[in-house]
Amino acid sequence: MTSGIAVVGDRDTVTGFRLGGVREGYVVEGPDEAEETIRNLIKEDFSIIIITEKIGDELREFIEETTSSSALPMIIEIPDKTGPSERETDPLRDLIKRVIGVEMVK
Repeated sequence: MTSGIAVVGDRDTVTGFRLGGVREGYVVEGPDEAEETIRNLIKEDFSIIIITEKIGDELREFIEETTSSSALPMIIEIPDKTGPSERETDPLRDLIKRVIGVEMVK
């Protein structure tokens, strides 16, 4: 695995990360395009893939299948410009628990 970081999301999210120094940014319009882009990034050995929560919600099953067998790539979900989504579980909290084996306490 390389140490590459990529972001997949709407135009505003990708632009913000590019301004912050992330070189690999992919604007996607729907879940099918997002899944194809994420699959390509995994094949290219990116170790961290940042996606918006909206994409995460649309591709939950695919993301869980992809990340359940190993720690890399880490797929990190962030809020988009509309703010955080209301959820029963926090994917970032679950990721931390899976990777380091410690439950994060609120």
